Amino acid sequence: MEIEKSFYSVVVVLIIVLVISVGATIPAKSDGFVYGDPPDYSKSIIIEAFFDPICPDSRASWPPLKQALHYYSSSSSSVSLILHPFALPYHDNSFVACRALHIVNKLNASATYPMLELFFQHQEKFYNQPTRDMSRTSVIDHIVMLAEKAVGNSLLSAVESGFSDRQTDLATRVSFKYGCSRGVYGTPFFFVNGFLLPDAGDAIDYKGWKSIIDPLIAD
Repeated sequence: MEIEKSFYSVVVVLIIVLVISVGATIPAKSDGFVYGDPPDYSKSIIIEAFFDPICPDSRASWPPLKQALHYYSSSSSSVSLILHPFALPYHDNSFVACRALHIVNKLNASATYPMLELFFQHQEKFYNQPTRDMSRTSVIDHIVMLAEKAVGNSLLSAVESGFSDRQTDLATRVSFKYGCSRGVYGTPFFFVNGFLLPDAGDAIDYKGWKSIIDPLIAD
């Protein structure tokens, strides 16, 4: 784990230097998928999460974060989540999984988080070893079939054609570059109101989220 972090942090630094040196194209809209209603940036506590759909630590992080979001949504407090897909290069199928999230979000934004949860439920099927002898096309076919549960049968052909859409490829690259520009080198990474939380790469339990958010609400 520490070796992976050290290696990947070096890679991220190199990418940041490259982006700065050659310039970066500004995307037409901000990166990330909003959970629930759009945030009121003047009033909301904004949580930004960087998840890899094929990362076990991202999977472990989601239930307590979701529980916290539901808890605060039932109160007068305003807490919002923006999720950024971040494809870790040592997970062979992460890029196509992140791309699938962009495709589904483009077709039906309300299906984005259900699609993420489907990846978490079936994550082991997309690990490196089980897919070692599978072609990229075969992996995509499995992802398309998985997407049926999120978007319905009527949009399956649109999900499949989305992998031939240059824009979804570019959007997935932008997500990765955006994470690098924020210093992200693993998943999960969390920012609250723009500030990085400590212990990056580790899951935060429900009590941990309450200990972070409650003092902000009290202020």
